[in-house]
Amino acid sequence: MAAKEQGANQTTGRWMMVARTLCFIVNGDDVLLMKRAASKKIFPNRYNGVGGHIERDEDPLTSARREILEETGLKIRQLHLRAVYNIDANEDTGIVLFVFVGQSDSRKVRDTEEGSLHWIPQSAVLQFDLVDDLPIILPRVLAMKPEDAPLFVHVGYDADDCLQMRFASDML
Repeated sequence: MAAKEQGANQTTGRWMMVARTLCFIVNGDDVLLMKRAASKKIFPNRYNGVGGHIERDEDPLTSARREILEETGLKIRQLHLRAVYNIDANEDTGIVLFVFVGQSDSRKVRDTEEGSLHWIPQSAVLQFDLVDDLPIILPRVLAMKPEDAPLFVHVGYDADDCLQMRFASDML
């Protein structure tokens, strides 16, 4: 099939999505979270994993590895896809988010303008000011085994702008 036969330019009347990655790095019983800089437009002063936009020439795994290296300086082993989000924030475009969990043998991270990096005990992570979906998804993805299939999640917002998460079921 030729590139022009893919239908990528058939956008009229279609809901478009921006592709992003979100990564959680584990070392021992700790998980690496970033407290986003106060100057950031998205999630200022809140704790989240690391990640960002998928570039044109990247697949989600390559993007995750690049974002981890850029934002932490870490090279990761055993990086596993744990969830795929379809995010509808009531805008003209949505977000598809690929959530990864990886292992690091090193705890040495570098400074970044994105925010400050913190190794946090998994048992204490829910005590921090996390991005809204993290208390729901983080314990789930950290508990998954390497052979587990990824979770599929629809994220939306109700009339009061409250987060709503719906997990797909593989049961018919």
